Amino acid sequence: MRRLAFLLLLLSVLTLKVNSQTPKVIIITLDGAINPAASDYIQYGIKQAVKDNAECLVLMLNTPGGLLESTRTIVSDILRSPVPVIVYVAPPGARAASAGVFVTLAANIAAMAPGTNIGAAHPVTLQGQMDSTMAEKVTNDAAAFIRTISEKRDRNVKWAEEAVRKSVSITETEALNLNVIDLIATNLHDLLEKIDGRIIKTESGISTLHTKNAQLVYLDMSFQQKLLSILSDPNIAYILMMLGFYGLLFELYNPGSIFPGVVGVISLVLAFYSFHTLPVNYAGIILIVFSLILFILEIKIVSHGLLTIGGVICLILGSLMLLNPVSSFDVLQISWEVIALVVILTVLFFSFAIGFGIKAQRRKPTTGLEGLINETGVTITELRPEGSVKVHGEIWKAESSEGTIPAGNKIIVTGISNLKLKVKRT
Repeated sequence: MRRLAFLLLLLSVLTLKVNSQTPKVIIITLDGAINPAASDYIQYGIKQAVKDNAECLVLMLNTPGGLLESTRTIVSDILRSPVPVIVYVAPPGARAASAGVFVTLAANIAAMAPGTNIGAAHPVTLQGQMDSTMAEKVTNDAAAFIRTISEKRDRNVKWAEEAVRKSVSITETEALNLNVIDLIATNLHDLLEKIDGRIIKTESGISTLHTKNAQLVYLDMSFQQKLLSILSDPNIAYILMMLGFYGLLFELYNPGSIFPGVVGVISLVLAFYSFHTLPVNYAGIILIVFSLILFILEIKIVSHGLLTIGGVICLILGSLMLLNPVSSFDVLQISWEVIALVVILTVLFFSFAIGFGIKAQRRKPTTGLEGLINETGVTITELRPEGSVKVHGEIWKAESSEGTIPAGNKIIVTGISNLKLKVKRT
């Protein structure tokens, strides 16, 4: 029995030793826009690779582009990484467009799968807000940035600059021939076999990759990173902001509804959390708030539609100006379809929901003492000028404002004072 226990212990120790000597490769996947969540995710992957003493970090990339500031952060992390970073544009059909070009070129080893493409890295103006001078400055800045990366990694500097200035895009085969990438791999295992034995220079020194039979460790985004990635979508942030405004306004004009107010506060908190990660132009937010004020005034003031027209114009302009045009690529912008839908729903919201709420507040009370005003009744006793009347089947003390009123005459209630009705003949 003791021998069996000793053998099991020895086997477990040997297994742990073998596992500790097996090289590790950390795998992370970025499928979507480059934003602060993506930047945090890649930074987390690099830290985990360092912690696990991994051979390298493989970034599976498929992106249409993203924020320029987030791209700069990612590129800086890759260039300073103590472990080799391999960017693999995959699966077939994937792309490294716009900001993805910068990330791919910054890798120690850049690879692509068959049927993929890379390019079109020109910073496009958001909603047509940038003038020619500003556009030229942004383009020159991006061109200098990509030249620096290409020179650092000994890649095709000329093509990299054309990708920014002329928005050129090429296939994986063309990228390999032009020295934009290092290799083409059909899948992840093919990639690890092809890079096995390669000598890589990083910030921590020169190392040789041993990836052929490495243990693969996949890292997923945390819940917080996934939530931040969703909220970093400008369309989601824009819709949440408008929902927040709707909810709070409905609660203010219909106190006690509770649910619209709760939804409004939560939506606004999430919206401003989103705006914290996006290049927001606060002039756009001011215009949107002003448009809501104009819609409210239209309900209270007779303007024959002029305030509504002003509100629609301010809402459209504010929506177009909501994002800063100099801080991102073309992928991060508010969809025209979303803007049009929000404008239509906003007009309907103020025309019906808020309008009905204000009308309800102005409506004559039908219950309580105020509900007796302008109601008719009949005198039970003669009013000289005081006596008794019957209103709504109830007997009230009353005082005539027109002198004596005989018993049995119809009266109308004109006011109430100290539970005594003020009445006159109908």
